[in-house]
Amino acid sequence: MDWGTDLWDQCDIIDKHTLSGLDLVDRYIKFVKERTEIEQNYAKQLRSLSKKYAKRGSKEEQDCKFSNHASFQEILNELNDYAGQRELIAENMMTGICVELTKYLQDIKSERKTHLADAKKAQQNLEGSFKHLESTKKRFAKEWAEADKATQQADKTESDLNATKLDVEKARAHAHARTHTAEECRNDYAAQLQKYNKEQNNFYYTEIPHIFNKMQDMDERRIRRLAEGYCQFSDIEKNVLPIISKCLEGISSAGVKIQEKQDSLLFIEQHKSGFERPGDVEFEDYTQGIKPATSDSSLNPPKVRTKLWPFSKKHKPTASEDFSHLPPEQRKKRLQAKIDEVAKELQKEQDSSEALDKMKGVYETNPQMGDPSSLEPQITETTQNLGRLKGELAKYESWLSEAVGGEESSNTINNNIRHGVGAADQSHNIYTEFDDEFDDMEAPIGQCAALYTFQGNSEGTISITEGEMLSVMEDDKGDGWMRVLRASGEEGYIPSSYVKVNP
Repeated sequence: MDWGTDLWDQCDIIDKHTLSGLDLVDRYIKFVKERTEIEQNYAKQLRSLSKKYAKRGSKEEQDCKFSNHASFQEILNELNDYAGQRELIAENMMTGICVELTKYLQDIKSERKTHLADAKKAQQNLEGSFKHLESTKKRFAKEWAEADKATQQADKTESDLNATKLDVEKARAHAHARTHTAEECRNDYAAQLQKYNKEQNNFYYTEIPHIFNKMQDMDERRIRRLAEGYCQFSDIEKNVLPIISKCLEGISSAGVKIQEKQDSLLFIEQHKSGFERPGDVEFEDYTQGIKPATSDSSLNPPKVRTKLWPFSKKHKPTASEDFSHLPPEQRKKRLQAKIDEVAKELQKEQDSSEALDKMKGVYETNPQMGDPSSLEPQITETTQNLGRLKGELAKYESWLSEAVGGEESSNTINNNIRHGVGAADQSHNIYTEFDDEFDDMEAPIGQCAALYTFQGNSEGTISITEGEMLSVMEDDKGDGWMRVLRASGEEGYIPSSYVKVNP
C-alpha cells in the first residue's frame, strides 16, 4: 500500500498531513531548546550554590583540617563537577539535536514545496487540456447544427417550384461545405478527446502516484529522523552518566571518610590550653580573725580564679610576639610552627648563599664568564638575611625553651641544626661537598590513582590523566591540594579531590 495508489484523490489531506509532520519537528526543536535552557540554569544555580558555601578566609581553612569540614568541601567540588556535566548535556543537545534538526527541517520544507508545485503543475496541465477539449466539442456541436440547417435549407429550396436551378445548386453547395466543416470539427474533437483521455490516464496513474509516493518517502524519512532525535535526547544524557556517577560516588565517599574520633582529637590538640584545673577553695575561718596577707600570697595571687567559670565569656587578650597571650599548649605549638617557618627561610637563604659563593668561585677561576664583584651586593644582602634569620631563630628557640621548661629545647635546637642551621658555619667548605648535594632524595609517603584528568596550567601544578598511578610526596594540608610524583619524574601539586589514595 502506498499513497499514490490508495490516496490518489486525497491531495489536500496529504498536504495537511505533511504540514502537520513538519510542525511536529519544529515543536520538538523548541522543546529541546527549552530543555537546554533548564539545564543551563540548573548548572548555573549549582555552581553559584557551590561557590556560596565554599571555604573562605583563614577560619574556614583552619576548619578544613577536620574531616567533616574537608568532606563538605569535597562535596562542593563534586557538585561543581556535576554542574559541568549538566552544562555538557545542554551543549550537546543544542548542537546535536536543535542545530541539526533545524537544518534538516529547512531541507525537507524545500523538498515538500517542490513536490506540491509539481502536483499543481500537472493538475494545471490536465485542466488546460480539458478546456481545449470542451472548446473543440462546442465548435463541433455548433458546426454540426449549422450543417444540418444548411442541408434542410437545400432540401426546402429543391422542393420549391419557384426556385431556379442555380438557386438549388447554390443551396446544395452551401450545405455540402457546411457538412465538410462539421466533419473536420468532429475529427478534431475526437482527436482532442483521445489526447485528453491519454493525459488524464497518465495524470492519475503515473504523475500523481509518483509525486505522492515521493511525498510518502519524504514523510517517512522525516519520521525516522525525528525518531533519531528522540533517541538522542536520551543518549546524550546516558553518555555523561558515568562521570555523573563518579561525582555522586565522590559525594558518598566524602561522607564515608569522615572520622569523628580524629576530629575530636584534632579539636583537642588545637585548643588544649595546658592549664591545670582549679583546686579547692580553702575555708577562711573568720572566727579566728582575718589572717594578715603574707608577702607570698601578695606576690602570687591564685591564678585559677579567672578559670573557675569555663563557660563565661572571656575577653580576647592582646597578641604578643612571643605568643605569651596564648595558653601554654597553644603557645608551644605556635612557637614551634614559627621556628619551622624561620628555619625553612634560613635554609633557603643558606642555599642561595652557597650558590652565590659557588658562582663567585667560578667567576674568579674563569673571569671571562663574569665579574666576581658584580655578585657582592647579592652576597651582602644574603649575609644580612642570614644574620637576621639566625637572630629570629634564636629568639623563638629561647621562648620555646622557656615555654617547655627546658625539656625540649635541646631537641629543637638539634633538629634545626640537622635541617641546615648549622650549615651556615660551614659555608667556606661547601666546595668539597658539592657532589653530595643531591644525595638525599625524598621518599614517597603513599600511592594514589587519578579519578579524573586535570590540566595543570598554573605555576607549581602538573597535569594528570584519568587512571594514572601517582606517588604521594606531600599529603593534603587542608587546602585541597597535594604534591605528587608522576612515573615520568614530573612533580607538582594537584587537587586532592581528583585522586583516590590507596590504603
